[in-house]
Amino acid sequence: MLKITLKLNTVVLATICAIVLSSISVLAQSDHYTADIENWHQKRIDRLKQPDGWLSLAGLFWLKEGKNSFGSDAGNDMRFPARAPAFIGSLILDDGVVSVHVNENVSVVHNDDQVTELTLKTDKTGDPTILKNGALLWYIIDRDGKMGVRLKDAASENISSFHGIDMFPITLDWRVKAKLDTANVPKMIKIPSVLGTAAFEPCPGALVFEVGGDEFRLYPIGNLGDDSYSIIFADETNGHESYGAGRFLSIDGVDSGGETFIDFNKAYNPPCAFTPYATCPLPPRQNRLLMSVAAGEKAYAGGHE
Repeated sequence: MLKITLKLNTVVLATICAIVLSSISVLAQSDHYTADIENWHQKRIDRLKQPDGWLSLAGLFWLKEGKNSFGSDAGNDMRFPARAPAFIGSLILDDGVVSVHVNENVSVVHNDDQVTELTLKTDKTGDPTILKNGALLWYIIDRDGKMGVRLKDAASENISSFHGIDMFPITLDWRVKAKLDTANVPKMIKIPSVLGTAAFEPCPGALVFEVGGDEFRLYPIGNLGDDSYSIIFADETNGHESYGAGRFLSIDGVDSGGETFIDFNKAYNPPCAFTPYATCPLPPRQNRLLMSVAAGEKAYAGGHE
């Protein structure tokens, strides 16, 4: 009887030890995961606060055909901040091509070279021509053939007054496995924008996942075989706890079995949450989730509505 009791006690003790060790491992894993998300979020905050980050946006001006004068004086077609020279020069739009003419005795540089006249590349090229004057920089954006000037100010008060972004509690429950379904999925997905325009982007399939026993789908932007995908989604926290126009996600591409993870703890606000001068894409109709995603970034207090 004593031997049986000792054996039982040994089994019970071993079981208790296994449970304790398992709990410690789960806690350690959770702590490590939380630290990773916090590190990711801090890096995002640091990027926002860069002199040319989204918080530095100071203006968005749409060009009319022909001459468009710019500078800080109210008499210009495009009025720059007060720290800019009164009359910097003109931007000339000619059948989709934009060039700049800089007035005499005004310093405007591109790649450290003084500019007097120059044809400008737009952001559609991936390498726009960036012009600078002091803390100000600007370049041409192309939105479906509509040409505009994006102005940034490295000395913007938006940067110095930025106080961070609140987040929902970090939990592993919002890191969900997803399977890519490529059957009967459109190869292109319609992405609307805050400008009222729309673009069609490639879509590799539908990411199918479960939350709370219910099945959901999200349609990412990218091509089949890409190393990463982008997702623009809306959920029932929008306009309440989170930004009203939805949030963004970046995820790894799928593995050989067609699986990946969607980590909603890394859901982040679009640039339009911070400034009225951004031209953000909006969630496609397929990506409006009928649930509350209480994960990732919350709405930015004091941000753009």
